[in-house]
Amino acid sequence: MHPSLIARKAPDRVACRMAGSGTTVTYGELEARSNRLAHLFRALGLRPGDSLALMLENHPCYFDICWAAQRSGLTFTAISTRLTAAEAAYIIDDCGARLVITSPALANVAGALLTMTPKVAHRFMLDAPLPGYASLADAVAGLPTTPIADETAGGDMLYSSGTTGRPKGVRILPESDDIAFVDAITRVCIGVFGMGEATVYLSPGPLYHAAPLRFCMRQMALGGTVVVMEHFDAADFLRYVGEHRVTHTQMVPTMFVRLLKLDEATRPAADVTSLRCVIHAAAPCPIPVKEQMIAWWGPVIWEYYAGTEGMGMTLVDSADWLAHKGTVGRSVIGTARICDDQGEELPIGETGVVYFSDGKTYEYHNDPGKTAAAQNARGWTTLGDVGRLDAEGYLYLTDRKDFMIVSGGVNIYPQEAENAIVTHPQVLDVAVFGVPDAEMGEAVKAVVQPRDMAEASPELAAAIIAWCRERLAHYKCPTSVDFVAELPRHPTGKLYKRLLRERYWAGRDSRII
Repeated sequence: MHPSLIARKAPDRVACRMAGSGTTVTYGELEARSNRLAHLFRALGLRPGDSLALMLENHPCYFDICWAAQRSGLTFTAISTRLTAAEAAYIIDDCGARLVITSPALANVAGALLTMTPKVAHRFMLDAPLPGYASLADAVAGLPTTPIADETAGGDMLYSSGTTGRPKGVRILPESDDIAFVDAITRVCIGVFGMGEATVYLSPGPLYHAAPLRFCMRQMALGGTVVVMEHFDAADFLRYVGEHRVTHTQMVPTMFVRLLKLDEATRPAADVTSLRCVIHAAAPCPIPVKEQMIAWWGPVIWEYYAGTEGMGMTLVDSADWLAHKGTVGRSVIGTARICDDQGEELPIGETGVVYFSDGKTYEYHNDPGKTAAAQNARGWTTLGDVGRLDAEGYLYLTDRKDFMIVSGGVNIYPQEAENAIVTHPQVLDVAVFGVPDAEMGEAVKAVVQPRDMAEASPELAAAIIAWCRERLAHYKCPTSVDFVAELPRHPTGKLYKRLLRERYWAGRDSRII
């Protein structure tokens, strides 16, 4: 299963359509363009195992690059367009990218990267290139549209934030050199979600995220049509479902919330009768929100729990979820296990750290310590979430061991914001964590111990937020700041962040929503 196979039998079938502009890429065009890029990579000296990075908005050429890398044996790293130049430069350097591709839409960051990433050998830009970047269109002009002679499978290495404040690349070890290899998640897409050549898949999220990128690419491997939204808008989403007769989509709970907040005239007028499978993940979904979505769209909603690491997956359909409200499902890849802090398995019903056994092997790039810390003595692996299993094998998440914040489906680790805020001249100490938010699931909160409590004020709070935003992508920064005379620290320096967090989560059965 691979788009090259679809191109041979149905070259005029639409592989990708941009929802806003209407720009389309057929399977025949995708095949020709990805082959030209693969020839370019070889001409530039890139060989299997080498790395490239792309930092692009949702663009009709996104998949040309990804499929070219995939069939060239390269590792491709998709970088968030919301990062600062310094944050992007760190990832480019850490992943060892020899080639970087970006676009004029990211001109400010692209310009700064020229001097911040000296190890990069080749820089290209889509559309009209800026100084320091070559035209990708010119570079591939005249190159063969046939496959390179040494095709072999490559794959993505996507970055997730680390507890030490630096993002970590998740390298999933390849299962086969065959570019058309069918992995476990693709089998789930076929056998469970019913994806195939007749599927119209609407992708509302940024393609640099793991789920949108991987679901889109799997759908293209299966021969359906992917409709990509340039940006998510709730009313537009509903309109596109009806216009394109969308059968499948993948969402995050924040999108559900925004859909439910549309006015009463917009929602009933929407035609969602074509929907066969709506998949959601990335963040816990509040029970009332999911109840309303099932009541509106019917029993077409599926939820899964997994991570960029891909080492395991649980899954639940609408009917089973209604019978086990709050669950994230039962194991379909790997086997969910609940363990204590020493990594020993706990009895059914007890709460502990969620591990997966028998899952896919992965490693954190350039961080053997983090890789080892995610495993217990049996080799089971964990994302650090806390939960329990019932007697039927349904998993329920209750907390996050490392205080990771999930806001709008995006993982945010607080250490980066804490490192930035503590350098503010009026800040003595700081703790950053997630607090309940009706729309985003969690919002980023900073609790600050100022050097002088008399200076605590709305003006100082605003100044601290601005300080953080000057140094980090805005989504990583607090949306609000509270002040305390002293943070709860042990004499050894350990911060009891849980004591702070519990003040904001009091009265809730779960510490995540």
